[in-house]
Amino acid sequence: MKTAFLFPGQGSQFAGMGKSLAENFPVARERFEQADDALGFSLSKLCFEGPDEDLRRTENTQPALVAVSIAAWSVLVKEVGEPHYVAGHSLGEYSALVAAGSLDFADALRLVRKRGRFMQEAVPEGVGAMAAILKLPEGKLDEILAAASNDEVVTAANINSADQIVIAGNKGAVERAMELAKVAGAKRVVPLTVSAPFHCPLMTPAQQRLKPELDATDFDDFHSPLINNWQAREILTGTAARDGLYHQVPNPVLWLDSMRHLEARGVTRWFEVGAGAVLSGLLRTIITGAKCTSFGEAKDLDKLHAPPV
Repeated sequence: MKTAFLFPGQGSQFAGMGKSLAENFPVARERFEQADDALGFSLSKLCFEGPDEDLRRTENTQPALVAVSIAAWSVLVKEVGEPHYVAGHSLGEYSALVAAGSLDFADALRLVRKRGRFMQEAVPEGVGAMAAILKLPEGKLDEILAAASNDEVVTAANINSADQIVIAGNKGAVERAMELAKVAGAKRVVPLTVSAPFHCPLMTPAQQRLKPELDATDFDDFHSPLINNWQAREILTGTAARDGLYHQVPNPVLWLDSMRHLEARGVTRWFEVGAGAVLSGLLRTIITGAKCTSFGEAKDLDKLHAPPV
């Protein structure tokens, strides 16, 4: 039975996340202490108590989610063993690289805090937007994006499943694409409350600012293969890990292809490691019958040892 650990990205955060892990597992509590030391402020308090307004700031959200994922992983891996594969959605790729042995935890926290700030500063507030398009008829996306652009940027940001595509770019172009998607038969179009238009060419300034930070960070070859966001490709080297984190910033997250890759490799046992259960829900829409166990709270331990149903 092959196992994959999946690590969530931005949007899964909530005030109170990780608190029960720290209260019940010394190894998780130690991770939060390490995070506080690495960043020089109480990231743990922000995770456990909020306030939501501060937690939603991208430069805080990103390290907070990594900290919770790695605290959860530190408990989970002792219970179920090392995975055969890892993958992380956007920001979650940093958590996945820590779990795979490529990236030091403290380095990951420092990197994603800067990544969050660079992304936030890449596009002035109000200039960009993102939207989710649900159940768009196949083959319609490219023509919609081309028609909506009007010399502005609008591209696919997350290919999350066959039924869910997230677009990003200039606000006007995204709004035009939303209207065209409705006309083309999309079941639902939802504007997203985000602080910046992630994973589109407007993020190129953030990518360029992140590059020297990535270049100055050590990435080791790793023990569990990672399926990267940028190419949905299996990688095992530190060089490929650094390259993937650089290229994912302005490019779409190929989550659908990543999950299909893992299915083709024979993965049948899935765990979402960290806050929320967003990836568990997506997986059920991608792979018929797939069951993904979310592990991000102390009470989730019972699910690991429950008899199969």
